[in-house]
Amino acid sequence: MGDKAISSLGNLSNPDNISYLTQREAAEVDEILMGPLGFSVDQLMELAGLSVATSIAEVYRASEYNRVLAICGPGNNGGDGLVAARHLHHFGYKPFVCYPKRTSKPLYTGLVTQLESLSVPFLSVDDLPVDLANDFDILIDAMFGFSFHGQPRPPFDDLIQKMVSLHNYGGVHQKAAVIVSVDIPSGWHVEGGDIDGDGIRPDMLVSLTAPKLCAKKFSGAHHFLGGRFVPPAIAEKFKLQLPPYPGTSMCVRIGKPPAVDISALRENYISPEFLEDQVEANPIDQFRKWFDDAISFGLREPNAMALSTAGKDGKPSSRMVLLKGIDEQGFVWYTNYESRKGHQISENPQAALLFYWDALNRQVRVEGIVEKVSEEESDKYFHSRPRGSQIGAIVSQQSSLVPGRHLLHQEHKELEDKFSDGSLIPRPEHWGGYRLKPKSIEFWQGQQSRLHDRLLYTPTEADGRQVWKIVRLAP
Repeated sequence: MGDKAISSLGNLSNPDNISYLTQREAAEVDEILMGPLGFSVDQLMELAGLSVATSIAEVYRASEYNRVLAICGPGNNGGDGLVAARHLHHFGYKPFVCYPKRTSKPLYTGLVTQLESLSVPFLSVDDLPVDLANDFDILIDAMFGFSFHGQPRPPFDDLIQKMVSLHNYGGVHQKAAVIVSVDIPSGWHVEGGDIDGDGIRPDMLVSLTAPKLCAKKFSGAHHFLGGRFVPPAIAEKFKLQLPPYPGTSMCVRIGKPPAVDISALRENYISPEFLEDQVEANPIDQFRKWFDDAISFGLREPNAMALSTAGKDGKPSSRMVLLKGIDEQGFVWYTNYESRKGHQISENPQAALLFYWDALNRQVRVEGIVEKVSEEESDKYFHSRPRGSQIGAIVSQQSSLVPGRHLLHQEHKELEDKFSDGSLIPRPEHWGGYRLKPKSIEFWQGQQSRLHDRLLYTPTEADGRQVWKIVRLAP
């Protein structure tokens, strides 16, 4: 992402710089989407509900906020809540649904059937506790959307009051239930907001398509935009200024995240036990098993590893590099031999690697001696890279001072022109591979109450051959 794109992202994440829709504009947008642009209501509902679920998962982890109650109204907003409940079930939450005024249209009955097939409980209003925070961690307010007029009628007036009353319990609960409103906090005026000041005060608001005017009055901690389906024709017609969605995400935060107490940030890991009688005798085989798990789990760049080195002065430095090979001899990566790490390794070949796979609650620590791989290995890998990366390795005198980025682009372009005939690009002598030969490998698995599993492999001699000794370390 370029500097301008980053600047644009920062500007459009500021609530003061984005567009807000009036009630009439919001209705017109829906009419265009479901008219000339060819969207169906079930498509939009699916995307909206998924956006709500991903926004929740972005902030409230299922391990801490597991019990979710979706209170759904009879219209499209309620349908969004039903879809969100289904996705949250698949995300590892335990959703419940209160849907007191069911709609008989096939779209809605189908959503109910889908939830019932997942054994998601449906609760009547009478089934709900007086204090919703006793039984639930997250309350999804999906009762009324931007098209609602007038005063809420039974039973929704009482349900809104149940949510309002949560603010009055103060310190009664160790952890209060959080309220997530879908597009519009129910009972709010779509443009004026909570006019009387006695309405729902959600902790999270998930605006859909574009924020409505009442979102300017939202004072909760988390405002997200969802519904990643706005075509350019609508953005241009309504002059919408909306923040870009990151990567493949279905939601994007509006405004800065709330300030947090760093000392209070902690995870209570939940993982399968990692026992001595379950592991491979060879740590390279065990690493391959865990690496395959990281690949299967879809982790981004599971081969990313922190490399720590120190020169003869003993001052350590760390950086992220990418694993490019693993065999019985060790762990391989490629870099510039004239870089800072290259100089440190030449002075002191002892180094350490660290792999961290957050979603699996796992890390692997490797310590050993580093040596260069053969020139044949370096040549083979260098010529397997994209030609642009090969040229980049020649251009970049890694860790040296550069007067400006434009010079790198200029040199890169000159070499592109030089090798535009497709001829072989020679590997520069200052670029090649390293292999860390492990002297110890530790596998760490996060567990509850900080009682983590730590199994350490170290080489030893047995019957004249090298074997690996496995010991457990205190967490």
